Amino acid sequence: MSPSSEDRIVTSSHQTFSPTPSQSKALHAVPEQACTALIPEASDVLQATLLDRDHSILAFNERVFDWAVRADVPLLERVRFLTIVSSNLDEFFEVRAAPHLAAARSGETKGPCTQASFEALSAKAHDLVARQYALYNDDLVPALDAHGIRIISHGRRTPAQRRWVREYFRREVRPLLIPVGLDPAHPFPQVANKSLNFIVRLKGGDAFGRENEIAIVKIPRALPRLIRMPAAVAAKGAQCVSLSSVVRAHLEDLFPERQVTEFSQFRVTRHSDLAVDEEDVRNLRTALRQGLQQRHYGEAVRLEVSAGCSDFLSDFLRAQFNLPAPALYRVHGPVNLVRLGQLIDLADAPNLLFKPSPPCWPQQMQQGGSILAQLRKGDVLIHQPFESFDGVLAFLREAVNDPHVLAIKQTIYRTGADPQMLDLLREAVRRGKEVLAVVELKARFDEEANINWAEALESVGAQVVYGVVGLKTHAKMLLVTRREGRVLRRYGHLSTGNYNPRTARLYTDLSYLTADEDTTADMDNVFNHLASQNRLPRMRRLLVAPFHLHRRTLEKIEQVGLAAAQGKDARIVAKMNALTDEALVRALLLAGQRGARIDLIVRGACILPAQVPGVSDNIRVRSIIGRFLEHSRVFYFRAGEQEELYLSSADWMNRNMLRRVEVSWPVTDPVLRQRIVDECLVAYLCDDRDAWNLQPDGVYARSSPDGSGTGVQNALMHRYARSTAAGGMK
Repeated sequence: MSPSSEDRIVTSSHQTFSPTPSQSKALHAVPEQACTALIPEASDVLQATLLDRDHSILAFNERVFDWAVRADVPLLERVRFLTIVSSNLDEFFEVRAAPHLAAARSGETKGPCTQASFEALSAKAHDLVARQYALYNDDLVPALDAHGIRIISHGRRTPAQRRWVREYFRREVRPLLIPVGLDPAHPFPQVANKSLNFIVRLKGGDAFGRENEIAIVKIPRALPRLIRMPAAVAAKGAQCVSLSSVVRAHLEDLFPERQVTEFSQFRVTRHSDLAVDEEDVRNLRTALRQGLQQRHYGEAVRLEVSAGCSDFLSDFLRAQFNLPAPALYRVHGPVNLVRLGQLIDLADAPNLLFKPSPPCWPQQMQQGGSILAQLRKGDVLIHQPFESFDGVLAFLREAVNDPHVLAIKQTIYRTGADPQMLDLLREAVRRGKEVLAVVELKARFDEEANINWAEALESVGAQVVYGVVGLKTHAKMLLVTRREGRVLRRYGHLSTGNYNPRTARLYTDLSYLTADEDTTADMDNVFNHLASQNRLPRMRRLLVAPFHLHRRTLEKIEQVGLAAAQGKDARIVAKMNALTDEALVRALLLAGQRGARIDLIVRGACILPAQVPGVSDNIRVRSIIGRFLEHSRVFYFRAGEQEELYLSSADWMNRNMLRRVEVSWPVTDPVLRQRIVDECLVAYLCDDRDAWNLQPDGVYARSSPDGSGTGVQNALMHRYARSTAAGGMK
C-alpha cells in the first residue's frame, strides 16, 4: 500500500517527497521475531504501569508551547500559540484540577487523586506557566517592539499618551467600575470564573471614619483588554495599552481622600464542569440554562496574582477562596495571557502571520454540479482544512433547494457562531421538509450556543431532540432522504469533526459523503434511536457507541495480535486525539507482545508507555503538533489477509466508548482508502519536523530538534495547492 507516484507529497521547499520504500511498506511490515513470538499471559500485560493522564495533558501543552518558542514560526503566530497554551491550561484547571485539590485538602494518600498527585501536577503547571511568562517578557515583547507593536506601560507613556489614557478611563472605564470596600455589611463579592479583578489595600478612614483597609474592584468583561491608541498620540506602529494598566494607573481616582498602599490584579479559575442530574429534571434545556448561570461561581481551583503582590494580599485572597499555597500562581505580566490574542488583530501586520493557505474546493467534487448525482456514482472524501468545508455546505444547500428531498436529519455538537448551517436548516423547514436536529446541549463550554440553536430551530417548526439521557451525542452525521421515482434514497455525510465552518479551517478532519445503502440505512437507524429511544437494530456497517464500538475495537486488536502470533502480517496504525481507555491500552500492549507492529499517532493525552523493553517493544507513539489542530480519527487494522480501515468521531477514551453516542464507519472504496492511508497515516509516520516521539521514560522528544525536515501539514498544503493549480486530482 505504498503511495503511488501520482500521490507524492510536496515539501515546503517544493521538492518532491515520498516515503522511502521501507517506510511505504511499513503498513505491512512485521518484525522477524513476531513469527516465533510467544503469546504472553494477560496478567503480564495487566502489570504494566500506565502513564498518568493528567501529566500527559500537561506534556501535550508543552509541545504546543514549543511552537511559541520556535524562531521559524511567524511572530504573531507565536503569540497565538502562547494564548492557546494559556487557554488549554484554563480548561485543564476548570475540568481536571478539582479532584486533586480535594485530595490535597483531605490528605488523601491512595487512589488516582492524592495529595502527592496535586503537588506533582502543581509543580508541572507552575514550571510551564513560568516558562510562558519568561518567553513573553524576554523574547516576544522585545521582538514585537522591534516591529513597532507595543503594549505601553504607564511608566513608558508620553505626557500626551497619559492624557489620552486618563480621558479614556474617565469616559469608558470609570462609569462601569464599582469599588467595594470590605466590612461586615460589604462581604467579599462574588468573583466570576477567569474574570479580571483588583485587590487594593487602603490607608486612612472611609466616609464614616472606619479603617476598612481592603477593597475589591471587579473589571467588567465588556471592556476590551487591549486598546490601541490613536495615531495622534501613537504615530509609529501599533501602540496599545492594557486595560489592567489603565485601571492600575487610576486606582486612586476610585478612592478619593484615601491612600492606596498596596494592590494587585488577580484572577480566579473555578471548577466549571456542569453537573446536571438528567434523571431528575423535567426539561434538560431549562436545567442547563440554570446551571450555566452557576458555572461562573463554582469551586475555586487556581488563583493568579501579579508577581509583586504582597504576601498580605495573596494570603487574604487564598483564605477567601480556600486555596492551598501551591494553587497560587504569581505571574510576571497580565494574569490572562489568553486576551493577548486581541493583539494579533490590533497589530494589523499580515507579514507577521502564516502565509495564507486557503483551502481548495474539494477535488472530488465538480463545482457547480449536482453533489447528489455524483454520490450516486461513488463516495466522496473531503480532507479538511486542505479542502474546503464549503463542499459540506453545498451538499446541505442542494438538499434544501431540491424539491424532491423530503427529510434532513443532523446531529449538532459544536457549530460555532457561523449561522450558515442554521439558516439552511431553517430554510429547509420553511420549504416544507421534515427536519430533525439532535442537539447535544452538554457539549462542554458550547452549551449556551447549542441551546440557542435548539430554540431557533424549534421556533420555525423543526423537530429538536437532545439525544439520550446520560449520554452525550458526539457522532457527526447529516442524512438526506430524497424521493427518486417510486423509491426513497438516502444520502449521508459522516465526519470526524464538527459542523463548524470556522474550525473546519483550523482543524484537520475527514468528511465522508456517501449514498451507500447499508451505511445510510445504519445512519437512519441511529437517528431513529436517538429520537425514539427504541432499541438499535443490528448494524450493517456502522459501529456505534456505547453499544458495540468498544467491544468490536477490542476484537479487532485481538485479531491482529493472534495473526501476529501465527506468523502472519499483523499491523495497527491508529490516529486519534487521545488514548486513555485502559482496556484498549491493555489490548494494544498484548497485541504488541504477540508480535504485532503498532504505530499510534496520538495528538494529546496518551497513557500507553511506548518502546518499553519487554512491555511495548513493538509499539511506537508519536504526536504531531502543527499549524492546524490535528483532529481526524483514522484506524487501520491488518490481520493476515484481512485489511480494514475505519474513520470515527470517537477517540479511544472510556467516555467516548461507554458514555457517548459515537459512530465509526469502514472505508470500503479502495481508492479512497488508499488516499486516507497515504495522507493520514504513512505521511504522518514519515513526518520528521513537527513530530514528537514518546520515549521509554514517558517523555516526548522532538523528532527534529533543529526544526529541519519535512512537516506533514506543510507537505499536504503544498500538495493540494499544486494539484489545484494543475487542474485537480481526478
